[in-house]
Amino acid sequence: MAIVSSGSKKPSSYNLNGKTRLLDPKRLEEETKKRKDDSLRPQSWNDFVGQSELKEVLSISVKASLSRKEALDHVLLYGPPGLGKTTMALVLARELGVKCRITSAPALERPRDIIGLLLNLKPHELLFVDEIHRLSKVAQELLYPALEDFRLDLTVGKGATARTREIDLPRFTLIGATTSPALISSPLRDRFGITHRLNFYQLDDLQKIIQRAADLLGLRLSTEGSMEIARRCRGTPRIANRLLRRVRDFATVEDRIQVVDKDIVNKSLKLHQVDECGLDQTDRRLLSFIIEAHDSGPVGLETIAAALGEESLTLETVVEPFLLQIGFLKRTPRGRIVTSAAIDHLNFDRSTRISS
Repeated sequence: MAIVSSGSKKPSSYNLNGKTRLLDPKRLEEETKKRKDDSLRPQSWNDFVGQSELKEVLSISVKASLSRKEALDHVLLYGPPGLGKTTMALVLARELGVKCRITSAPALERPRDIIGLLLNLKPHELLFVDEIHRLSKVAQELLYPALEDFRLDLTVGKGATARTREIDLPRFTLIGATTSPALISSPLRDRFGITHRLNFYQLDDLQKIIQRAADLLGLRLSTEGSMEIARRCRGTPRIANRLLRRVRDFATVEDRIQVVDKDIVNKSLKLHQVDECGLDQTDRRLLSFIIEAHDSGPVGLETIAAALGEESLTLETVVEPFLLQIGFLKRTPRGRIVTSAAIDHLNFDRSTRISS
């Protein structure tokens, strides 16, 4: 199985107060530098931990495709960033024994970009398009006949001399990945034979992922230490691997450390201001502001953004989702409200007015 990358995909991460968040689920620059001795990506079904329902569905489809010697149905994977959509595409390619051509929708700005990709595909190959919801309208319309009938409908010439030309394509598999499935047009979404959501990972699965990554990195990590990282990584393997690298840095500097245990993990992540619930300084600033300045809310998003010196879109898409997921924050028509669970976690006085 070979990997072919198309286009220039820059790491997408948000800077909060001039700093890149350690807990940002987006890919960071250090993680885009591929090193053969430091790759933590699973290479097979056995290595891929978690997402059992998705693995079962795809493994059946893969076996059926191989037995019929046909291309796999088109696959749409959606869910929060960092859960393994790209990794799943690479594992699928390896299981099918074909190439996986990787690109992203922002890199396909002109029609000729996607036409060139489709014309260079070989039979049964995989084409992985990240952030597929950002494809232009023209690119989506080119994909309609390509996905359904495996052909390209091109218009040659202009005006009275214009004519339509059909180009047959080999039967291939498109794997689309998105964090916003609602932004994909219905005609494009309906052409995917397999559509599945990737969910956040359970603690047991995260611990296995972290322990496997520690072994690959040559780090002796105790069971308690791996569980402590699992608790703080927001249910996201990408964040778990990032925290593990920071723990490894700390352990490397401390020469006397033989086995990285829970205490070492605590000391390391405390330096990065990541607490036992996976909150960082930005999360705590947002919650503390609402509690102290607005009696736990409600308060509008724009007011919070202005007070913290952040963009409202950044707070809404990067900071708030995890706080909502763990029940520390509520969104109401009147504004944001901090719950009693968050007040207890931050050790604020219980006499502070709360809404839970």
